[in-house]
Amino acid sequence: MKHPLTYFNNFVWLSVGLLLLSMCTPKRLLPATAVKASQTHTSATNTNIESLSFTVEEAPAWTALFHRTTGWFGGDGIFAIPLDAKDNQPAALTTETMLLFSDSMIGKISDSTLQPGAVMVNNTVAYLRGNEPNKENIHFQWATTNEGKPTSLFSPHTPRAEKGDYYWLGDGFVNTAVDSIYIFAYRMRTLDKTDDWSFKEMSTNLIALPAKSRPPFKDQRQIETPLRFEEGGFGAGIFVNTQESGAPNPDGYIYIYGNRKGLMVARVMPKEFENFSAWRFWDGKEWNADMQQVAIVASDVSNELSVSALADGRYALVFTLGGLSPTVGLRLGLTPYGPFGPVIKVYEAKEMHHKNYITYNAKAHPHLSAPGQLLISYNVNAFDFINELKANPTLYRPRFINVRFQK
Repeated sequence: MKHPLTYFNNFVWLSVGLLLLSMCTPKRLLPATAVKASQTHTSATNTNIESLSFTVEEAPAWTALFHRTTGWFGGDGIFAIPLDAKDNQPAALTTETMLLFSDSMIGKISDSTLQPGAVMVNNTVAYLRGNEPNKENIHFQWATTNEGKPTSLFSPHTPRAEKGDYYWLGDGFVNTAVDSIYIFAYRMRTLDKTDDWSFKEMSTNLIALPAKSRPPFKDQRQIETPLRFEEGGFGAGIFVNTQESGAPNPDGYIYIYGNRKGLMVARVMPKEFENFSAWRFWDGKEWNADMQQVAIVASDVSNELSVSALADGRYALVFTLGGLSPTVGLRLGLTPYGPFGPVIKVYEAKEMHHKNYITYNAKAHPHLSAPGQLLISYNVNAFDFINELKANPTLYRPRFINVRFQK
């Protein structure tokens, strides 16, 4: 059996990893403070989906929040769920946020050296209190075996699950209509234990938790869904467009996004979230009950992303351009389902100056953002993972930037 560190992490690599390997020279990077062409806002609702006026800067305090040397010291994913269900309002000092991570490193780093015994588990969570990146207010949690060894909080036990299957986590939200937390979970399987690239997504599942549930989540329910195609599924991002969430123009629906060689959109009323016959899929003209008719509404998006409401009435789709690249991209839409405009290149990740480092799965966190801003995270990892982790044990963790919108 291979060491746990050899198991690569995010399913985005399935479609784009080999492409990156073929690159012989790094792309030219833009400065962190690059500004796109200006667009003056003249009304409460801006109908321009081609341009945006903003500045962008790194958010070092948020990045430092995940620079750790004991216990949890690395992971990807980082979806953020406000447990007060106020997805579209700035968090209060008392707001508790549940952070979801997929493959996570647990162990100890001493004198910049990874100590023996570090392990990778397939998912963990953290809880952050308040709206500031204060290390005293964040706590990471994972499950343990009977022998006291770290293990994943969520492991597949649905009817079609097989021994050795594991979960990577998608987006989640608090559903106030049924007093539950829902988290998308991708049931993964490694087909060849000698091949790190042989993982395959077997199903798109839902994990349902009572709203007050806490680790190790003994009260979890797992639901296999029909929300998957052979080449992609739903759960890449969620936009809660309800009055309870603080959405500026609520229509009462939960919008769920997926990547199937491009962005696809579904929606459902909160009370019907587990009733998959009630889901409707945007076919480019109307909401269709037939998932097979779903349209691709934007190209070159990543397998994790976000859609956020802006103060001017537009919606910001945030992603990593092409799935695996240094570019944090943004497209503007007039509704949560588009149409979405051209790619606005927000930021070029400096980590990809290193020949083996990779960046992916950018997304925004509206409730952790100040008014008029969007806090955006992206993930950092590396090919030749073991050797790079030994050389830089804290490389595998999210980085943050802050986008300030100008009027």
